[in-house]
Amino acid sequence: MRSSSSPAPRGTARGLMRRSVRALLVLAVTAGVAVAAPAATGAGAAAPAPADPAGAGAATPYMGWSSWSMQSSQYPGLNPDGSYSYLTEANVLKQTDALAAKLKDFGYTYVNIDAGWWMDNSWTPGYDQYGRQRPDPVRFPHGMKPVADHIHAKGLKAGIYLPVGLEKGAYGDGKVPILGAPGCTTADAVYPDLRTTNGWDSAYKLDFGSPCAQAYVDSQAQAFADWGYDFLKLDGVGPGSSRSGDNYDNVPDVAAWQKAIAATGRPIHLELSWSLDIGHAADWQRYSDGWRIDTDVECYCNTLVTWENSVNDRWNDAPAWSGKAGPGGWNDLDAVDVGNGAMDGLTQAERQSYMTLWAINKSPLFTGDDITSLDSYGVSLLTNREVIAVDQNTSPVARPVTPVGDQQVWATANPDGSYTVALFNLAGAPASVTADWAALGFTGNASVRDLWNKRDLGPYRDRITEALPAHGSRLFTVRPNGRTLATTGYEAESAANTLGGNAAVAGCDTCSGGKKVGNLYDGGTLRFNGVTVKKAGIYTVKVRYVSGDPRSVTVSSDGGNGTSLPFPSTGDWSTTATVSVRLALKAGANTVTFDSGAGGYAPDIDRIDVPTSL
Repeated sequence: MRSSSSPAPRGTARGLMRRSVRALLVLAVTAGVAVAAPAATGAGAAAPAPADPAGAGAATPYMGWSSWSMQSSQYPGLNPDGSYSYLTEANVLKQTDALAAKLKDFGYTYVNIDAGWWMDNSWTPGYDQYGRQRPDPVRFPHGMKPVADHIHAKGLKAGIYLPVGLEKGAYGDGKVPILGAPGCTTADAVYPDLRTTNGWDSAYKLDFGSPCAQAYVDSQAQAFADWGYDFLKLDGVGPGSSRSGDNYDNVPDVAAWQKAIAATGRPIHLELSWSLDIGHAADWQRYSDGWRIDTDVECYCNTLVTWENSVNDRWNDAPAWSGKAGPGGWNDLDAVDVGNGAMDGLTQAERQSYMTLWAINKSPLFTGDDITSLDSYGVSLLTNREVIAVDQNTSPVARPVTPVGDQQVWATANPDGSYTVALFNLAGAPASVTADWAALGFTGNASVRDLWNKRDLGPYRDRITEALPAHGSRLFTVRPNGRTLATTGYEAESAANTLGGNAAVAGCDTCSGGKKVGNLYDGGTLRFNGVTVKKAGIYTVKVRYVSGDPRSVTVSSDGGNGTSLPFPSTGDWSTTATVSVRLALKAGANTVTFDSGAGGYAPDIDRIDVPTSL
């Protein structure tokens, strides 16, 4: 018998193609210089960093700017000296000054230098006599410490980047000494068979059974601390980054980096990338301050991003991670490139939806735009304090409260009793989207505030419906003035129900009643019998379910034609979540059926909650 948690296949060709561009870029390391002349690490204490509003442990998602989006784009004029040539000291300082002038007052404080700072425009790397990355003298003629000093002088924080592992070019002949570890060389820090690691296989895997491996990471962390950096993006981390297996288990590396950073005595935010394995979420939470849950958002084309490649992927991928983020560490959706209009490659509606999704997911808000040339609409998106507050407040991460088709409603409850509610039309044509108060657990009137337009809309009874453009959105605060919705619960495992095909009752520690119905695949069905209401009408029925990946199920009432509804992942096969579906019920007893369909795989069902009245 196949387990109910058997994964359904998902297409990955587009994501792999996008990642291959960066793979080619970084794999050029293998042809690089083995050991370069030493670089000064900056004598004396580093300039103090400005106060971090998030504090240690990333109490809130960080905000700022990153160089990668413009580095990776083929937009005319961005990279005139060859691919990825945008990254220079002059450009970083120019964006620093613009960030300080335009966005710092709104909470954007990090200036993050991404891949390539130790490589020339041919992507040939340089290392010091201890195998540590050395800043390229053309890109950064004054070195990395003066850049950090300039960033700090503007009241901002400085970020830097590394791939995980010991880069092949840094290995040299295996005799490169490790700073601060007498007797240790690069050969002592890695496995003797020189097994490779990270998302591009561009590095040798560190063997933390040897103290020389920790010593090497310590030496890298100390260089960054000496230079005055406050943030490190550790990239190509696995399990994840399109890699799995023992060679790509970089959990020990991440733990070593946490230890090394602590030993420097300097607070350094540790951010992990990319497409991290959700099965190791507890490790990412334990050892880091944030983790990228998806591929690069950039399109590697003649704009920074496009809707299809890969902004819209996040609506599918974010729900699984909604329960993994909170004070101390956050789900990273990647750069939010909404400020530059034509260069972004998006419509105004898409730009607003992009920013809305990032905010309700409490993703770090770091833009990859040219801050020196933000358009007025981009400024309005990046500086809307009410939307930023959604990203930065103490409410849980939002998740869908409806099935995740072309029209979606996402929501979260706020500590003051209100709800943050987002409406999305992901279709390529205009459509109306409705948020029913019943899906939030109440009925009657509610006061609604439009956060993007910064105005109160007044009371709405039972629901709000908005006509949205293609790929459009709205974002509201909804404050209930009605009453709590009374419901009747029906357990999936009840003996009164009818199971068909492979469907079976299974234990579930997190489920209501400790059980669920699973194995809903290849025609498996669950029929709730005796679902009773007093009055005929359309009811908002809340479905509690478990699904380790996104799955669809056909839901119908009283033997009618059902609709196949896509349910978002709950993250794993032991976590429950709810979505609400609209069903026509007659007065008296009804049946509600969940059908996987021939060849299909449906979520496991815990229970349904049906309103006692309309």
